[in-house]
Amino acid sequence: MGHDVTHAFEQGANQALLLCQKHNIRYALLKESSPSCGSSSIYNGQFNQQKIAGQGITTTILRANGIKVFSEKNLAELISELTLG
Repeated sequence: MGHDVTHAFEQGANQALLLCQKHNIRYALLKESSPSCGSSSIYNGQFNQQKIAGQGITTTILRANGIKVFSEKNLAELISELTLG
């Protein structure tokens, strides 16, 4: 507790983006509430199990580059996208 891991999260997010671009991935299914992958809520970083509205670093980078991000909370939307897309 108390270590800033932002740089590692940013590196991981950039690696995920590079892989998505390399393989022409348009959709991502990521874990909700993760500080990296959350798409509508994330843990607040205080290690007290409290969540706040927001999106994780990977989600932010992927969305900024046109990749649609979904979580286990909105699988029906992803299925609809894949069926219609």
